[in-house]
Amino acid sequence: MTLSAIPDRVRVRAPGKINLFLEVGAVQPDGYHDVASVYQAVSLFEDLVATPADDFTVRVVGEDGLPVPGVPTDDRNLALRAARLVAREVGYLGGVHLDIRKAVPVAGGMGGGSADAAAALVACDALWGAGLTSPALQELAARLGADVPFALLGGSAVGTGRGDRLSPALARARFDWVVVSDDGGLPTPGVYTELDRLRARNRPDIAPEPTVPDVDPVVLQALRSGSPELLAGALRNDLQDAACALRPDLSATIAAGVAAGAVAALVSGSGPTVALLAADVEAARRLEHDLSAAGRRARHVYGPVTGAKVVTR
Repeated sequence: MTLSAIPDRVRVRAPGKINLFLEVGAVQPDGYHDVASVYQAVSLFEDLVATPADDFTVRVVGEDGLPVPGVPTDDRNLALRAARLVAREVGYLGGVHLDIRKAVPVAGGMGGGSADAAAALVACDALWGAGLTSPALQELAARLGADVPFALLGGSAVGTGRGDRLSPALARARFDWVVVSDDGGLPTPGVYTELDRLRARNRPDIAPEPTVPDVDPVVLQALRSGSPELLAGALRNDLQDAACALRPDLSATIAAGVAAGAVAALVSGSGPTVALLAADVEAARRLEHDLSAAGRRARHVYGPVTGAKVVTR
């Protein structure tokens, strides 16, 4: 491809996610855990614009347009790594500049960094006219992290293995959530380490069964039926106790959400974002209003939504 054939810019939006179900197996010899998860992509989006450049650079701002603390802009940035990966894969010798506007909480358990990486994969493929197939993009995504393939896929899906082996799950209806975030992130490796510590201390009470993690079929039934009440009874996150041990205030947030009318509440992924399931749209709006009035950073979102996609060129 010649430089003159490259479009001026490509814009991609990619969603954050909520783990509706997360069963974590025992730690493996390589230090990782097998999981069984049900993801739902929700309407909290990362916005990425890719433009041609001589090198690989990235700029990250929040919804207010200000720089986001704690997000690297060097080669530790997952979106930048994704761009370099596409360039190597297709033999592209130029570079790209990525402008990212973040809405998903940083280190919040909602997959914001993974959404950035998925957006970069799609944007660079479109910018350079590479024509990579969906399976090829999924394979690249799996190299970058366990949550990146789902950020590409979107919707609702079951994830097994490290969470990157995906099977779409049928969701017939919209589910309304209120997510409550704060400025203090929780690093995922630290939460898994705390889970292992708690399990070792409390064996055999909360030690994992010596089986491969599996998804409760009631979760999938709830998604098919569109029933928030049925889903509420099936929500599960094995990382929640560990996240609350590291951040005891999360338990108070969960209690406040239920007291304000949520039909169920759980920590999203490794936290510290708390996801509150609402009975319907109006209930979610009331919940968002009441928690915001009480000084919490609450936001109404819904799912499922589509995965990373080009929105303008």
